[in-house]
Amino acid sequence: MTDRKDREPEIVDHGRWIQATVQRYEGALVRYAAQITGDVERGRDVVQDTFLQLCKQDREQLDGRLVPWLYTVCRNRALDVRRKEGRMKTLTQNDSATAADGRPVASQIEARETAEQVAHVLDRLSDNQRDVVRLKFQNGLSYKEIAAITDLSVSNVGYLIHTAIKSLRRELQVDST
Repeated sequence: MTDRKDREPEIVDHGRWIQATVQRYEGALVRYAAQITGDVERGRDVVQDTFLQLCKQDREQLDGRLVPWLYTVCRNRALDVRRKEGRMKTLTQNDSATAADGRPVASQIEARETAEQVAHVLDRLSDNQRDVVRLKFQNGLSYKEIAAITDLSVSNVGYLIHTAIKSLRRELQVDST
């Protein structure tokens, strides 16, 4: 049996690791979960569940796989919540834009309309395409990390992103030259 004094530093280190992980990834995970569930508060609940699961994990087991593990657990929990509620709302950018940021109101309106167009086109993509695009461009994950999260091959992730971008360009009439 190990002495209690031997275990205390391990517990403190684990707590610091959890705290640092929450600080680093919480915001991105909340945005990701909120996009899936359609609600920021539900997204926060999902992320809280994700970090509770992380507290039960052995740090060494996740060495080198932390980010895919976090997004996988978050994604699965968010999908469970979405299925349970039977609906999904699309999050758009904050509608409370004001002229306080120094940009002309017309510019803000144009940016909001563009964001709404992109969100509308994203909604028309397949679930897989929408998911990989969000993981890549909104969360900055690599193809390999996305593949681990979605249980797709790296080449399939690349194909889905490529076809999604082609669809977005076509729908938004963006010149690719």
